[in-house]
Amino acid sequence: MIYINKENREFHLQGLNVSYIFNVMKNEQLGNLYFGKKIRHRDNFKHFFYQPEVGIGIIAHHEDDPGFSLEYYKQEYPSYGTTDFRKPAFELESEDGSRVSDFVYKGYRVYKGKEKLAGLPSTYVESEDEATTLEIELKDEVLNCKLYLTYTVYENRDVITRNARFVNHGIEKIDINRAMSFALDLPDYNYEMIHLSGAWARERFIKTRKLEVGSQYIDSTRGASSAHQNPFVILKRPNTNEDAGECIGFSLVYSGNFLAHVEVDHFDATRVTMGINPFDFKWELKPGESFTTPEGIIVYSENGMNDMSKTFHKLFRERVARGEWRDKERPILVNNWEATYFDFDEDKIVSMASKAKDLGFELFVLDDGWFGKRNDDKTSLGDWFPNLDKLPNGIKGLGERVVNEG
Repeated sequence: MIYINKENREFHLQGLNVSYIFNVMKNEQLGNLYFGKKIRHRDNFKHFFYQPEVGIGIIAHHEDDPGFSLEYYKQEYPSYGTTDFRKPAFELESEDGSRVSDFVYKGYRVYKGKEKLAGLPSTYVESEDEATTLEIELKDEVLNCKLYLTYTVYENRDVITRNARFVNHGIEKIDINRAMSFALDLPDYNYEMIHLSGAWARERFIKTRKLEVGSQYIDSTRGASSAHQNPFVILKRPNTNEDAGECIGFSLVYSGNFLAHVEVDHFDATRVTMGINPFDFKWELKPGESFTTPEGIIVYSENGMNDMSKTFHKLFRERVARGEWRDKERPILVNNWEATYFDFDEDKIVSMASKAKDLGFELFVLDDGWFGKRNDDKTSLGDWFPNLDKLPNGIKGLGERVVNEG
């Protein structure tokens, strides 16, 4: 699933119907060469490297090549300031206030399967043969900080997952001001962007907009992803529909503040970044500590959005959801909310559960109103102790009575 052209320092990730190719550029940073429909592996992908003709005003990044500027190249995890003035994937600040980074390639490792992310939800494998993982090691010598970019490709899915990890090997702290989970640079902007927007009781309205030069983004600063914006976007070709055409889906496995940012530059190239929202974000990385970003999922389809949706559904059902009930048929449930709202006590709930059982229900869901002094929706959020006027035996006592009803 992962081919490596060692001489040219090229990496080719090959999923079921997708290829992802990147390389080490002459400045020792990572450049993106190709993302899209699966292609046959070959020994050299240099023909994918595009260097546009540029006029005066270019800011060169390589002393031996005055035309080499990161402003014009597709990159894997771009930083700001070293000739690239698009939105970066990350920003680190040293104790002296410098925010310039230069992470250069040091090596790689490939292994079967997929490792867990420390403290974060993520996709997983049940067999090592399901997926292969590539980890790229880069280092900023001045900061004495290492950056690990992790890519997992599933053999029988059009799925590539990505995340980043920073490790401080220095003697001074580093402030992380921005740390996206991934960046993907695409060579053109002939896409429409779809996202899911809404509010309480009208969630997930489908919004579509044509990409234009400049930035478009969705985000949340609510402390949660919420019904207002979902950490998920699609880039699709204008003629793509549910059953035909090319599209790319991006999803972040994270429920906090997020940013999904799409930027079209002055050469009509598109950059997609997604991760923790940098607004009001700062993480102090002390010497010896590491910081891991949430996982980003990239799904490719050349057979329309329905094919992409099925890939996401299957992945989330089988390799994100966990536990005993993952593959079981779900029990038929009844929820007390519409029947009682806040007006209930233990006897009413048990009576309702008993009648529900006779009708074939198997699971009882106790909704709002059981905690604090929660008799309306203006009080008690955060007071997660049972209301003993309603439930004198607490949740445990109520649960035992409901179970005893069968």
